[in-house]
Amino acid sequence: MDHGLVNPNHTLATQNIAGLGNVYYNYLEPRLIQEALLRDEGTLGKGGAFLVTTGKFTGRSPKDKHIVKSASVAEHIWWDNNAPMSEAGFDALYDDMIEHMKGRDYFVQDLFGGADPAHRLDVRVVTELAWHGLFIRHMLRRPDRDELADFIPEFTVINCPSFKADPKKHDCRSDTVIAMNFDRKLILIGGTEYAGENKKSVFSLLNYMLPEKGIMPMHCSANHAKGNPIDTAVFFGLSGTGKTTLSADPDRVLIGDDEHGWSDRGTFNFEGGCYAKTINLSAEAEPEIYATTSKFGTVVENMVFDTDSLELDFEDDSLTANMRCAYPLDYISNASPTALGGHPKNIIMLTCDAFGVLPPIARLTPAQAMYHFLSGFTSKVAGTERGITEPEPTFSTCFGAPFMPRRPEAYGNLLREKIAKHGATCWLVNTGWTGGAYGTGSRMPIRATRALLTAALDGSLANATFRKDDNFGFEVPTSVPAVADILLDPRRTWEDSAAYDAQAQKLTQMFAENFEQYLPYIDDDVRAAAIG
Repeated sequence: MDHGLVNPNHTLATQNIAGLGNVYYNYLEPRLIQEALLRDEGTLGKGGAFLVTTGKFTGRSPKDKHIVKSASVAEHIWWDNNAPMSEAGFDALYDDMIEHMKGRDYFVQDLFGGADPAHRLDVRVVTELAWHGLFIRHMLRRPDRDELADFIPEFTVINCPSFKADPKKHDCRSDTVIAMNFDRKLILIGGTEYAGENKKSVFSLLNYMLPEKGIMPMHCSANHAKGNPIDTAVFFGLSGTGKTTLSADPDRVLIGDDEHGWSDRGTFNFEGGCYAKTINLSAEAEPEIYATTSKFGTVVENMVFDTDSLELDFEDDSLTANMRCAYPLDYISNASPTALGGHPKNIIMLTCDAFGVLPPIARLTPAQAMYHFLSGFTSKVAGTERGITEPEPTFSTCFGAPFMPRRPEAYGNLLREKIAKHGATCWLVNTGWTGGAYGTGSRMPIRATRALLTAALDGSLANATFRKDDNFGFEVPTSVPAVADILLDPRRTWEDSAAYDAQAQKLTQMFAENFEQYLPYIDDDVRAAAIG
């Protein structure tokens, strides 16, 4: 195979796919941008960023994601959360997609999922769009050039946006499809140009495979203290809760912003880059992330820009509120060169509470940590999924239900075991609303959130005075330097205390009703935390 050159045989190695047009293997960023421009896939922006739009799909399509229900995985998949696809349906999908691909050009990237060589997954990603190759090259780990000669993929992802599935023939929901086949070691993606499907499909793959090795896969960002990887913190949370923003602390070393594993060796990033939301991004509040939007090779996705000056509009959400930029980790000055850290000393569970009930920070016991991890309460933020136009309260178990092939208890028990073994302190942090619910209150001040997190991570918060929360039983600090005391007591931030009490009762009832599904699978101490 001639890396960086067209495959002269027009054959996709390892899958024995013949009859394609040109197949471009492992192009670097400049060549990928050149090819994307030649194909009119986007616009070259300021500093060499690549500006793209993704059509009607500006977020993930979780309802179109399927797992092939073969005998080898049938007993291990959480089918209430993952749509099944028959083996016959997948075979037909594969045959029809390959037939559609014939004569067309494709781009191949051979990459690693995981920074720890002992646990990484070798993944080949085949994309119809050159800029998708650029995107996934940022998102996964890039092998050294001399490692490519002997690269043999364990799994292959084929992404063909121009292909439309047939729900009846292919046993899927719509003409958009993300299909995972663990037996054939294949992931097929069709009918959507949204690049996030590429990275999330690999995340879902690792979420299935790693627990068998005793490794906890985590939908989280992570950082560690400068000069001290042992002082590692992880930040669980769904999109829009602040994982990327809060982990990009200039006073700490960034391990990664979205997906990590926790093994017996410590914490490791799955990815080689960041996928940051850019709506209302400013040079003052987030200078380093802002700077990436005009750096060479950064993929700027679904942002409005001036066609003459190429200036980006960070406030115009007419395309989507889920506007994003994808860039390599080394574009952040304090990023770890190894993307490895120690065992988490602090575990932060981020939630975006649209009810305005939860405090900005609370300390959790191990049992409470498992309760809130399994609950995964947050609010889906506008744009992260199709059809979400304003914050929508939801329970997404493990803070990442769309990416969890196994039952929640598999991940919850792993997390609890590792917390017990390594003595991590757990915190629940609300980046949502205060002073009222969505529509009445306001978003939690980012400066206050940062001050609280700094106090938690440097250990000073442990010395604060705490009160027991009347609604959830966790501990809430009563006073923290640089944070207004009133903010620490959500009830006091509401003009109408009775309205707060009613809202709190509504939220606690929602928690209780949601958690009933886990009661048969948990221990007595977690059950006690659930009951309050």
